[in-house]
Amino acid sequence: MSSLFQSGTIAPRLTSLSPSAAMPGGEVALAGAALASDTLDLPRVLIGDVEAHTTLSRTARAAIEVPDGCISGDVVLQHAGGKSNPLYLHVAVPMAENLHPVSNPAVDADGNVFATVSGPRGQAVPVSVFRVERDFQSRPFIRELLNATGLAFGPDGYLYISSRAEGTVYRASPEGAVSLFAEGLGLATGLAFDLDGNLLVGDRSGTIFKIPPDRGVARSHSDREIFVFATLEPSMAAYHLAFNGEGTLFVSGPTTSSSQSIHRISREGTVTSFFKGLGRAQGMAFSAAGDLFVAASYRSQRGLIRITPSGEPSLALSGSNLVGLAFLDDGCAALATRDALFHVDLEIEGRPLP
Repeated sequence: MSSLFQSGTIAPRLTSLSPSAAMPGGEVALAGAALASDTLDLPRVLIGDVEAHTTLSRTARAAIEVPDGCISGDVVLQHAGGKSNPLYLHVAVPMAENLHPVSNPAVDADGNVFATVSGPRGQAVPVSVFRVERDFQSRPFIRELLNATGLAFGPDGYLYISSRAEGTVYRASPEGAVSLFAEGLGLATGLAFDLDGNLLVGDRSGTIFKIPPDRGVARSHSDREIFVFATLEPSMAAYHLAFNGEGTLFVSGPTTSSSQSIHRISREGTVTSFFKGLGRAQGMAFSAAGDLFVAASYRSQRGLIRITPSGEPSLALSGSNLVGLAFLDDGCAALATRDALFHVDLEIEGRPLP
């Protein structure tokens, strides 16, 4: 029997999935032909061998919700005895649970992923930062640091951690020995290193501080040089920071607005608007191709929004409750939600960090 006809009915044909990656609970749109029958019965959609919930059924399009427990696999639509061609969907799987990230995770040179248990402001938690190894084993890394917020690895291989409760930045050795690096930074949140090794620290009031590297000069936290690099409008919190390959700093901060802006700041400290129209924009990361990926919503689509250098947005991954991401060294990414880390193959190379 012809592959176009089964039981006298034209077989469904899938032409695209949008997006091609999702988290459990994320919605994926299917486009094609003959995706619905004349009956009221919904088509059956499988991701691998797991059935997905169909939320929309039309002749040329359908939509599904990715179920819990699902893994990456071929999407196949079936109805009226017909079976579509397969299209591959990348599905995020859990890496670590019982966390409380409030920004991007951080990745060391060995591919270990670090994430926080930030806790309510002013309340200490037993373990502040966990290290998740490549086999997804989770181990305590830093204990009893108050409200660990932003994370970033420096050129020295040390992990830098901001505390929004104390207005401080700590520095942790690869073995987990912690020392105070800088203080007096307001409600310190986002962290990022520029091409020259300067540490940029975001303050929820909109101030962005710059801390030069030691350059071989031993300094205590009390006499460390701290400069105001840039100031945003008062309603804009510098909660998340990311540099592109040219050394331009990009800043986001979640608000209640459904039309938030991503700001960009030149190496000289000039602030301009890069993109407007996001809802609850949070953590960001750049690909090697120069695209910005931000955890946000755009026109009712939630997940990872890809924004090209020319400002063209698209949904790269569908999912809810994302607060940040970090690209790994194999085309994959670590995704942070409000209480967990997920791993997904996006087939995207991340921008190498300084």
